Amino acid sequence: MQPKKINPLSAGGAAAVATRVDHHLDQSDLRAAEALTDAYGRMTQELGRVIIGQGEVLKQILIALFCQGHCILEGVPGLAKTLMISNIAKLLSLHFGRIQFTPDLMPSDITGNEVLEEEEGTGRRKMRFVKGPIFANIVLGDEINRTPPKTQAALLQAMQEYKVTVAGEDYALEKPFLVLGTQNPIEQEGTYPLPEAQLDRFMFKVLIDYPSYEEELAIAETTTSSDTVELTPILGREDIVAIQKVVRRVLVGRSVSSYAVKLARATRPGSEEAPDFVNKYLTWGAGPRACQAMLLGAKANALLDGRVHVSTDDIRYVALPVLRHRLATSFRAESDGVLADHIVEKLFEVIQEPLN
Repeated sequence: MQPKKINPLSAGGAAAVATRVDHHLDQSDLRAAEALTDAYGRMTQELGRVIIGQGEVLKQILIALFCQGHCILEGVPGLAKTLMISNIAKLLSLHFGRIQFTPDLMPSDITGNEVLEEEEGTGRRKMRFVKGPIFANIVLGDEINRTPPKTQAALLQAMQEYKVTVAGEDYALEKPFLVLGTQNPIEQEGTYPLPEAQLDRFMFKVLIDYPSYEEELAIAETTTSSDTVELTPILGREDIVAIQKVVRRVLVGRSVSSYAVKLARATRPGSEEAPDFVNKYLTWGAGPRACQAMLLGAKANALLDGRVHVSTDDIRYVALPVLRHRLATSFRAESDGVLADHIVEKLFEVIQEPLN
């Protein structure tokens, strides 16, 4: 297991103060929230039969799915990213698609293209669209930074508009639709880093770390035995679409919303809200889409925890995966060993939480 990373900006953690918000949901929403909490517990237990550890990764991926967002997964090879995502798709009864990004991959290899066909009997020729691997509910883009920008951009329309356009024709993607792009943090030669505009399209950047000693021991023992595990689906496509609607209806108090906006605005160097360490270590901060992602993510996190109110604890839980890929650190930050996560953790200390 890697040693715990120390924030060079922090002298100590700040205590989290939860702020409750009273609101009313109708009975069907409350029943859906209770069912989601139960389903999440069963999913965690079921996935644990195949994937050892990585509980937080599972939770953040589900939050993104229920918020109709997308994720970047960053971790070294061999941490079972593909196995985890394919099994999540099984638990949710969703169609899983995988794209291995390579330097020679073309946009049509992702979206699909038209082929010329000849009808039997008549001999008439016509064009038929052959769907690409993007036509799935959960799409794993392996090593998304390994392919040129033109091909990376082929994902943008699908992620934002839930459709692809080929030869002037629009083809709708079935909902739910989740893109998970993986990146290898230790091998950067021959890669094409995602531009900031495309990074901002991803709701979360999820870091996958090495397992603990006990987890790695269990992995070594279970994966080298002859036992096979068949997972039982927990939710269906219609259930997920319904949950996505419930998440949107969860109310958030103005004070909690204000806290999320203050966090995002404080990351913008040169602004009145930016602390000195932000001006020192950042060259660019988060935009309004980060505020939207924090509020939606906080709503889904509250539901997964069995609550129908959103607190600042929920905002703080999703703030790191929402902000870490939206902050551009300076050369000085790199030389001082200051990461985007350190900046966000320091903001937790200096930005006052609402009292009610």
